[in-house]
Amino acid sequence: MQRRQFVTIAPRLAAGLAAPALVRNAFAQDAGISSKSLTIGCSASLTGPLAGFGRDIKQGAEAALAQINARGGIHGRMVQLQILDDGYVPQRTTENVQQMISQGSAFALMSCVGTPNNAGILPMIEDAGIPYVAPFTGASSLRKGARNVFHVRASYTDEVRRLVQRLAGMGLKDIGVVYLDNAYGREMLEDSTRFLADQGLKPLVQVALATDGKNLSDVLAKVGQARPAAVLLATAGAVSVELVRGLKTNNPGVLMAGLSVTLTSEGLKQLGDAGSGLALTMVMPDPTRAKTALVRDYQAAMRARGVQEFNLGTLESYTNTRVLAEGLERAGADPTRSKLRTALAGIRNLDLGGLVIDYSGQAPYVGSRFVDMGVLNGAGRFVG
Repeated sequence: MQRRQFVTIAPRLAAGLAAPALVRNAFAQDAGISSKSLTIGCSASLTGPLAGFGRDIKQGAEAALAQINARGGIHGRMVQLQILDDGYVPQRTTENVQQMISQGSAFALMSCVGTPNNAGILPMIEDAGIPYVAPFTGASSLRKGARNVFHVRASYTDEVRRLVQRLAGMGLKDIGVVYLDNAYGREMLEDSTRFLADQGLKPLVQVALATDGKNLSDVLAKVGQARPAAVLLATAGAVSVELVRGLKTNNPGVLMAGLSVTLTSEGLKQLGDAGSGLALTMVMPDPTRAKTALVRDYQAAMRARGVQEFNLGTLESYTNTRVLAEGLERAGADPTRSKLRTALAGIRNLDLGGLVIDYSGQAPYVGSRFVDMGVLNGAGRFVG
């Protein structure tokens, strides 16, 4: 029923976007806000191959909002999250965001999931003039100067550069690349090839993995024939679990290194011992080590919700919500979308307690360049 409802709003959106700009802007200033509440919208994969990311986003954001609202909200308004499931299907993401814009149910957007999904909604967001904080993608192709979009995480390009430098620095030359067969994976393949070339290398083997994993056996066979010393994983979500298991079984001793989105928190649990030794980039501090004020605040917020397990996905979502909340605080007691955009753009050297956000006043707005690396143990925790 909900799926059919999403489809029916497209004509209404078209009519709204055809209205004079003055009318649309007047409507937009009141969208998703009242004297007592303010609503943040999000489209994420609560089902499908990246469902773990969507659930982490929901849980982390709700923990942050509960913490904020317990202190009186923002300028007296309780802040709430409206999250719609898109199953990691770009068309459904577009329909969800169309619904929120046309119905005026969200004042701002946050953390929609996926590279192809975000590629579909960014033109719509720019046209509607709705502030959008922390797209859940690090694709550099989506960081081209949009005036309404405020990225929080470092780019995938930064992550791939770090991975290639680490592998090459270990003296490894025979490096393969397995990439997801979609816009995200192909962009990561381009980045990987470019950075390997900087090291005087090229991929020993490069293989595309279907988003549903249907060609996994063929991928494993091609990698097995090439016998690389290391494999760079440019995959994401549930499909990565069986890929890692298969590589470990078919290529004993092969070193595997992946991006921050290679595995969801659920995927890490499913891997268990099979994930031991897997190297991953991190765009947030280690969520299990309360060494920084940000992580301590996050852990307190999660515990207040009865959650005792901490992971990078929920920490990232918690952080994203804190950044948006900072913008709303600075926008004042009578916020408009224009005021929120100006407030976010004005954030300079904001130390959240171990992670600094700086938008430098001009697009493209990228708040953090933080990239670290960790190696997993058999319990799915980082050991270094």
